[in-house]
Amino acid sequence: MGEDAFVIRPIGRVESALVDMAAAPKQGDEGAPEAWLVFEPEVGEGLHDLQVGAEVLVVTWLDRARRDVLAVHPRDDPARPITGVFGTRSADRPNPVGLHRVTIVAIDGVRVRVQALEALNGTPVVDLKPVLGPVDER
Repeated sequence: MGEDAFVIRPIGRVESALVDMAAAPKQGDEGAPEAWLVFEPEVGEGLHDLQVGAEVLVVTWLDRARRDVLAVHPRDDPARPITGVFGTRSADRPNPVGLHRVTIVAIDGVRVRVQALEALNGTPVVDLKPVLGPVDER
């Protein structure tokens, strides 16, 4: 690997009813179903302080996205002008990192169920971070 290369290892996968990219909602608040985040046992200790009702940011690797796309019609709508991908939430981009704000609805060992996740079944999970409140609550 070159000096600017790095490795991101999945720490889990999404289990979802969503299997078809074309039929999946564009964003979680557009009818996405609940889904399970199934973590690898070796990262289980990192899940200890999660709580039902907490909002978290799920970072995924959009493994079925195209990586050669730099401009798109936002929301795949040809009536909208071509826009650089960095000004959109398009999955197709040089580094297809997904960012999903969700609420935890259940925890079962290394399985975390979340609301309204638009990621497809099998999507690699690469990180999970809490949504931060105001500075005085951190």
